[in-house]
Amino acid sequence: MIKVSVLYPNSAGATFDMAYYTSKHLPMVQKKVSSCKGVAAEQGVGGAEPGSKPTYIAIGHLLFDSVQSFQSGFGPHAPEILADIPNYTNTKPVIQISEITL
Repeated sequence: MIKVSVLYPNSAGATFDMAYYTSKHLPMVQKKVSSCKGVAAEQGVGGAEPGSKPTYIAIGHLLFDSVQSFQSGFGPHAPEILADIPNYTNTKPVIQISEITL
């Protein structure tokens, strides 16, 4: 099982509409990418030091059986999915693909 993490960096002026992300964007991804086994969304609330800002304003997670299933499922829909990003954030996401080991 792999996890595709989409990390949205926090910075001065960064915005993120979590309601849109969870009610519109992620459901669209799940509908279009049938190989997606599950999703999760996190909203950053703070950093390691008390009162500090979170490194990421939000993080999305997508679960797949393999890198191949992610690439073949996401690829055909990438333009439409990526075009939706400005509807919920003004940040440029950072992507990480990880193997789930526990």
